[in-house]
Amino acid sequence: MVDSSRFANPDPRDVSWMENALELARRAQEEGEVPVGAVLVRSDTVIGEGWNRPISQHDPSAHAEIIALRDAALREGNYRLVDSTLYVTLEPCVMCAGALIHARVARVVYGARDPKGGAAGSVFDVLNTDRLNHQVDVTDGVLAEESAVLLQEFFKARR
Repeated sequence: MVDSSRFANPDPRDVSWMENALELARRAQEEGEVPVGAVLVRSDTVIGEGWNRPISQHDPSAHAEIIALRDAALREGNYRLVDSTLYVTLEPCVMCAGALIHARVARVVYGARDPKGGAAGSVFDVLNTDRLNHQVDVTDGVLAEESAVLLQEFFKARR
């Protein structure tokens, strides 16, 4: 179920971790990639991080979330990342939502909604369907405006 935190006061820890994700999104932008950043946290410790890199890695699966999951799995020595929270600046797509479910991530906190391909409640609700064997708690709208502006400025500059 999506917790629409854009209308409430978000948890200060969520804001702090989302600021980290925004820094990673800026790194993606500096590299000419769509500015999306992701930080995977467990017990107030970063276990993985990533930013969009499909262009530079010639890999359509190199979304920020996937890079963060790969980083965490290597660091943890396990592809199951239970009791973790992913902070990402843009609502995950279907591919990333599937990976989050397979990794058993407990929670996703994201900034901007993706009205064209979001899979955490905007277009699809993959993370919370009862048709799969794992559901992910979702909090949306944390630093949504900052996340959206970063994306809008990036695409405006490319036109």
